[in-house]
Amino acid sequence: MKKWMWFIIAMLISFAPGIFGVFFTPHGNSHIWYNGLIKTGLTPPGWVFSVAWTILYFLLGWALYLVIVRVRKNVSKIRSYILFGVQMLLNAGWSYAFFGAHMPGLALVILLALFISSTWMAREFGKFDRWAAFMVVPYLLWLMFAFYMNAYILLMN
Repeated sequence: MKKWMWFIIAMLISFAPGIFGVFFTPHGNSHIWYNGLIKTGLTPPGWVFSVAWTILYFLLGWALYLVIVRVRKNVSKIRSYILFGVQMLLNAGWSYAFFGAHMPGLALVILLALFISSTWMAREFGKFDRWAAFMVVPYLLWLMFAFYMNAYILLMN
């Protein structure tokens, strides 16, 4: 398969949790539960989340693409793909737990598992492509910030 096709496939896979999450995330003032929560003063406006997640999903897709086209060992590829899939499922699960089920406690546990699996994924990617690992770093930083915001909501509400 041509490299540009792998790039498109990697992007589609990486944006899948975001597409799933759109069904649960608040839009404007229409989401009564989320709007009624006490949030940290560091919570950015809604549009920041859209921009941030678009950039993060793009970087994750690019990192996956680099692993697809550069890693030669099948066992290593399978481990990388599994870790990528796990963190994608946890990412989608967080959206459902927090926004869909209104369970910030469960969402926080999922977020911790997401951070651990994403860190492991970055380390695995780094064994084969330094840039693929670097592209996961902004995601890890955002996950730490999300953990803070989620924990604040859990404690204050």
